[in-house]
Amino acid sequence: MFAAIGGLVLGYLGMPAGYLSGSILAVAIAALAGRPMHVPTTMMRVLVVLIGISLGAVVTPETLRGVTSYPVSIAVLLAATVVIVVAGTAYLRVVHGWDKLTAYLASVPGGLSQVMALAIEFKADVRAVAIVQTVRVIILAVGLPALFAGLGLVDHTHAEPTASFSPSQFDELAILIVVSAFAAVIAHKIRFPGGLLFGAMLASAALHGTDTLRVVMPWWLSYVVMIAFGAVSGARFANTPLRLLLRFTGAALGVFAVAVAITGGFAVLLLGLLDIPIAEVMVAYAPGAVDAMLLLALALHFDPVYVGTHHLVRIFFAMIVTPFVVRLRARGGEKDPAVKPSADAIDD
Repeated sequence: MFAAIGGLVLGYLGMPAGYLSGSILAVAIAALAGRPMHVPTTMMRVLVVLIGISLGAVVTPETLRGVTSYPVSIAVLLAATVVIVVAGTAYLRVVHGWDKLTAYLASVPGGLSQVMALAIEFKADVRAVAIVQTVRVIILAVGLPALFAGLGLVDHTHAEPTASFSPSQFDELAILIVVSAFAAVIAHKIRFPGGLLFGAMLASAALHGTDTLRVVMPWWLSYVVMIAFGAVSGARFANTPLRLLLRFTGAALGVFAVAVAITGGFAVLLLGLLDIPIAEVMVAYAPGAVDAMLLLALALHFDPVYVGTHHLVRIFFAMIVTPFVVRLRARGGEKDPAVKPSADAIDD
């Protein structure tokens, strides 16, 4: 109930990624207030598979061709992503004393639900990761559109509709779910890092990127998944003292400032190499949700292929690399001298 209320409120208010962030915030507040919150493991695994399917479904043949159309811009983006993660991890470890695994997951730009799934699977401090990632999403979701609106760049009069599900596509949807779920189970069985998520995502991306299928998840199912997974993440805030919550928020603002500074530096480098509008580069490089940034690009009359390609490349790069890095850091956890950021909290 708390997840549905929070997700629907922010979603209907038009907050990008509002269904997910609203659900996390509402459940987290209820958990902090002492209400018992629990999501069954089986349901959580189903949600992870559905998230992977949804993420892979945004890939199109055009985005795959776009990878070869913007080689310099994409190369700079990937370099910026690596530096952001390394610098953010170092900041959280040195300044706030976080352990390697939690600091790394909190520093990965973009892909909130995917990062949260890995945090839960590999037993990182989910509360810490959730707060840092949620603060980043909220700042970008509210701040970036407000910035462009203040500059008079946003046109609110129209926006192109996004792809939608048709009842005549139930057969394609069934194929998509079965194939993606099978790939997810296989990846999980062979102990591939983040197998449920990555297996479903890769299968869905292959089917859509090759134009074998064009079906997308029904809008209502996508929203239900986001709200439910928000409940999973928000429930991890249980027994978090206010002092610790404030400390997490301070860490979130700090690591966000590091990411913004690095992104700005690489954006300036790119603008010195290519003739691209600065606002378009800002949207393409911003570590925000893909759907939110695409809608903003459409409102600004930017090239949606350019923006969409960069966000998809960044997320897929992060999701390909992150499971392996997480596995290595998880194995080395016993030798990590840093303490968990919530070590002084009650263990939930």
